[in-house]
Amino acid sequence: MGSISPSDAIAADRMAPTGIKVIVVGAGFGGLGAAIECHRQGHDVEIYEAFPELKTLGDIISFMPNAGRIFARWGAGEVTRRMRPLSIAHKGFNIRKYDTGEVAYHQLANEYSADAPTVNGHRGELHEVVFEYARTDLGIPIHLGNRIEEYFEDEAKAGIVLADGRRIEADVVIASDGVRSKARQIVLGYEDKPKSSGYAIWRAWFSNKDMVADPETAHFCNKGDTFNGWIGPNMHFLFSTIKNGSDCCWVLTHPDDHNIDESWSFPGKLSEAIDAVKGWDPMVARIISKTPESSLVDWKLVYRDPLPTWVSKHARILLLGDSAHPFLPTSAQGATQALEDGVDIATCLRLGGGPAEVPTAVRAHERIRYERVKKVQKTGESTRDMWHKTDWEAVKKNPESIKFPREDWVFKHDARKHAEDVYERTVRGIQQDLHEQQKQQPNGASLP
Repeated sequence: MGSISPSDAIAADRMAPTGIKVIVVGAGFGGLGAAIECHRQGHDVEIYEAFPELKTLGDIISFMPNAGRIFARWGAGEVTRRMRPLSIAHKGFNIRKYDTGEVAYHQLANEYSADAPTVNGHRGELHEVVFEYARTDLGIPIHLGNRIEEYFEDEAKAGIVLADGRRIEADVVIASDGVRSKARQIVLGYEDKPKSSGYAIWRAWFSNKDMVADPETAHFCNKGDTFNGWIGPNMHFLFSTIKNGSDCCWVLTHPDDHNIDESWSFPGKLSEAIDAVKGWDPMVARIISKTPESSLVDWKLVYRDPLPTWVSKHARILLLGDSAHPFLPTSAQGATQALEDGVDIATCLRLGGGPAEVPTAVRAHERIRYERVKKVQKTGESTRDMWHKTDWEAVKKNPESIKFPREDWVFKHDARKHAEDVYERTVRGIQQDLHEQQKQQPNGASLP
């Protein structure tokens, strides 16, 4: 019996149609992931994206095993096979003292199975793999250049109004269009604005050309992929080489209280980044100096208070990913949690049983995901604070105290299986809560 071809595996990777029509707004990792999972679960799904074309922009992004488990199921592993040549293959993470550069702890790279790999690579390149899988392999309609002016819903339907005036309806709208999503206002009932987290990151991705020309820095590129981090007071610098040392990337997290009312992404200045690391190991400034200034971005880290809900009044509009819960980079979980969101809502919609049960499925999704996401968000703050407030005398006694956390409750989570296991129990809990609330209403009035 011959092996199944990738195209046959992709075609077979879909359940029976559910009759549920889904609109996804936003074609980032969260939106694409939600659309792919909705397609796999048998829903009728389309994506609307404001950007007119796909651009492979950005720098490094990390997907931990809980995301790798999701990727590995797409097309029977076809997506992870496409990602592997684009991903870092380092042996371990050298965590260095900020001023001397000495390696305080060497954290070995974990070995994960093909069913749940780690994927670290260029954001734009990995995004292109997922984008093309959704559009070309699965045939999911992706409508580029369609800016959303308005979201709407009633008890029976939800939808979007495009800039050209068209109204598009569906059973549910998944808003995965970032921290400034217009859906936030209809969900919350008021307009909220992003605030500065008090930090920003300079970030860059560039060729190894100048690195290998300097004997002092060439060793970072001549030994395959490497990963090093310098941690110090209120800052940390992470530097990686990728694709067998041919590409370089770094991020420098630093204090910043810049006003972000209008924008939080700016062209970076090398002089400012180099000035910020005065007093640090000279190697940090040397690496920064090899960066073409045109590739440097100054990115303000956005903070939002945890939202009271991700779900609209009639439970037909749902916030997903950064629209609902922006993450700090030190969690290495922002995009991964958006992917988990997508798996969970797609599974809940299928388990709900059809279009009439969409509100119940959406509310169940929020209840299943809310506390986990909130807890994972905290890991970004705790890791940042651990590195920025390091007690170096304590590190001498226990070097493992500064390692990057790799906790089983985060990495071993299977979003699909978890949703399947707890859905019915969650729905019963929602129904019981509604019953209790209705009993407390005067004159037996019903809740909306």
